[in-house]
Amino acid sequence: MIRRVTSPALFPPPTYSHATVVEAGTELAFLAGSVPLDADGNLVGEGDPVRQAEQVIANLERQLRAIGSDLAHVLSTDVYVVSDQTAVLSAVWEVVEASGLSTGPHSSTLVGVACLGYSGQLVEITATAVVPEKPADNAASPAPAPAPAPAEGSPS
Repeated sequence: MIRRVTSPALFPPPTYSHATVVEAGTELAFLAGSVPLDADGNLVGEGDPVRQAEQVIANLERQLRAIGSDLAHVLSTDVYVVSDQTAVLSAVWEVVEASGLSTGPHSSTLVGVACLGYSGQLVEITATAVVPEKPADNAASPAPAPAPAPAEGSPS
């Protein structure tokens, strides 16, 4: 069970929650930073933080699908942007909001940084997500076939 909490004693956040509480026994995934590289390792959106953010979100979705989760089950993110300008950070945040990550809303931190790991990289997002339980198969299992009757004259 996921419970999102926004404290009434704090300034209300625009599109995220202050905290996310997860019931014990829930499977959690801690994802490495999603980066703006395509499947061949090429940088997508050189010089364009918005395009890079779109690629990062697409890659994050792929990471989540690989573990049986999705954007709606993301609990928390850290969004790193190479910029000291709030307008650039806001433009990247708009991509995050439009992606479905704010469904919930999830807990998030948006940070302007000096540089990231790849040459030309402007955006990276780390995430923690719930891996939802797979629905139980409700179809009744067929009864096992009865054992064949012993042949006449065979020992039973």
